[in-house]
Amino acid sequence: QVQLVESGGGLVQAGGSLRLSCAASGRTFSSYVIGWFRQAPGKEREFVSAISRSGNTKNYGFSVKGRFTISRDNAKNTVYLQMNSLKPEDTAVYYCAADDAGTSVYDYWGQGTQVTVSS
Repeated sequence: QVQLVESGGGLVQAGGSLRLSCAASGRTFSSYVIGWFRQAPGKEREFVSAISRSGNTKNYGFSVKGRFTISRDNAKNTVYLQMNSLKPEDTAVYYCAADDAGTSVYDYWGQGTQVTVSS
């Protein structure tokens, strides 16, 4: 089992940047695929990005590709989401999640961190 804690959210102007962190507990962090998702008020949860166990494979949602970068440091049990060129439509609660089977089924979720982008 793994516990996830997100941080780094906040208020930023359009065009600005933020870096989110997802810190995990447990000694087997490197065995999990980690994903980032977001949910805006009144909208469905949206896939943002995911990174493989080794960090060599990264996937991005269409709306963030080219602006967001995911990375991980297994020695620090942390995954990062660097968000650049932020837009008001990026405003949402951002969640990180862990997939232990590599099947894109995320069994463990953090509590979320709010990102607000002002125009």
